[in-house]
Amino acid sequence: MTTVDHAGAAPAERQAAPWDPSQRHRMLTSDGTALHVRESGPSTAEVTVVLVHGWTQDNTCWEPVADRLSGDVRVLRYDHRGHGASAPAVPGSATIEQLADDLAELIDKRVPAGRLVLAGHSMGGMTIMALAERYPELVAQRVVGSAFVATSSGQMDRLTLGLPDLAARRVPQVESALQVLLEKRRKDTLPGNPRLLSPATRWLVFGKRARQADVLDVTRQALRAHPVSIAGFRDSMRGHDRRVALAALRDKATLVLVGDRDRLCPVEHAQVIADQLPDAEYVLYPGAGHMLTYERSREVAEHINDLIT
Repeated sequence: MTTVDHAGAAPAERQAAPWDPSQRHRMLTSDGTALHVRESGPSTAEVTVVLVHGWTQDNTCWEPVADRLSGDVRVLRYDHRGHGASAPAVPGSATIEQLADDLAELIDKRVPAGRLVLAGHSMGGMTIMALAERYPELVAQRVVGSAFVATSSGQMDRLTLGLPDLAARRVPQVESALQVLLEKRRKDTLPGNPRLLSPATRWLVFGKRARQADVLDVTRQALRAHPVSIAGFRDSMRGHDRRVALAALRDKATLVLVGDRDRLCPVEHAQVIADQLPDAEYVLYPGAGHMLTYERSREVAEHINDLIT
């Protein structure tokens, strides 16, 4: 295990990428859901890196990392259904399994050949695990490396958010209250200023010395998400258990990255993944929370670049 205790350089404040309806930035899934897709790097690259974002976030959460990846690779980012600039999840489709199907379809349509490095943050990591479970041949034949960033292989229904036992019992009520806030915001019954919610964002998903621009960026992403869709994904994550599925990745170059102040996918969850992948590089970031793509963007990019090479 490696322990790293420094943050990346401060990025300029980022703005959400505008919705572009052109075919290059839009992919229709087999059930007719439009996904927003972003690509960069040479289309003829031998390796494509696919960056998969987490719950209530969108592809822009990978911006600080993507900017630091090798210029020799193609980088593919997209918004999950119900998130960012993608369409809401159709009824019954807000599940981790569906996200794995979407990822497989995206690979088939946008990267039909060549080697793949997959990096998933939070629910994005769960999506990669579900991909390994549902599409083992794809993973065996195409994937050469994977990075699990602040994620979990199960027991998401037992989260305490780092609170004492009595307070931890109220975590489901906290989640429900957040859901109500987001729904009111969607109906324009709450002000759209993300600064009102940024203190809660800072406490929940960031560690020490978080930059206010990053906290606001993450808050804006949550406000862009479709509340009904993210409620479905929240329920799906509670039933997520894919320790066995990790076996499909044991012969791949693998990273497991976690912050020791992560309230959503704590260190114990990362250790379970590392135990299932004994050859993985396991890196612990003291002082960092859940948003490693911001808090330790330079280090995360360096580790993914190592996977690429």
